[in-house]
Amino acid sequence: MNAPTSVSDGTSMKKLTRNDLYSLEKYAELRPQFRSQVMAHKQNRQVAIGPNATLYFEDRLTMQYQVQEMLRIERIFEAEGVNEELATYNPLIPDGSNWKATFMIEFPDADERREALKRLKGVENRVWVRVAGFEPVHPHVDEDLEREDEEKTSAVHFMRFELTPEMVKAVKQGAAIAMGIDHPAYTHAVGLLPETARTALVADLA
Repeated sequence: MNAPTSVSDGTSMKKLTRNDLYSLEKYAELRPQFRSQVMAHKQNRQVAIGPNATLYFEDRLTMQYQVQEMLRIERIFEAEGVNEELATYNPLIPDGSNWKATFMIEFPDADERREALKRLKGVENRVWVRVAGFEPVHPHVDEDLEREDEEKTSAVHFMRFELTPEMVKAVKQGAAIAMGIDHPAYTHAVGLLPETARTALVADLA
């Protein structure tokens, strides 16, 4: 297995292959440095919407870290097992016309979280992103997964925000980006994305 491609060379949308991954031995050696790099990278890719909800925008590097960690924890080194992990996490790498994110509802207290998830049923469908000058975009949520039951929503959802070519062009030309949640039990918005987060998301678009 070879070292991964740098995230700054324009390949952040390429899907991962086995050749992009470190071997278990090499990863054990490089993990502290690699983890530090990924944590710094992730800082610019998370957007808190109100006090209890955060969008963590994924890309090739965040997904490589996820795969490497799963291989390490499970001690997976055979091709079939590696390919299964890649098949799980590659869909969360953006395709050039979208943003992909892990959406998390965060309450430190377990009892409070359990009650909140009941109040927030359906909240995942009320998240939006908006490129200045366009209508809000709501996400495709938990594709091929079922993460809500009759009583409550899940604390974690996977989202794909699909943009039109016009929106992509506008973002590339500097249009502002806003995000929010419009749910009866939780209404918050980030009217203007910080420039660091905006720059990170621009890199996800072809």
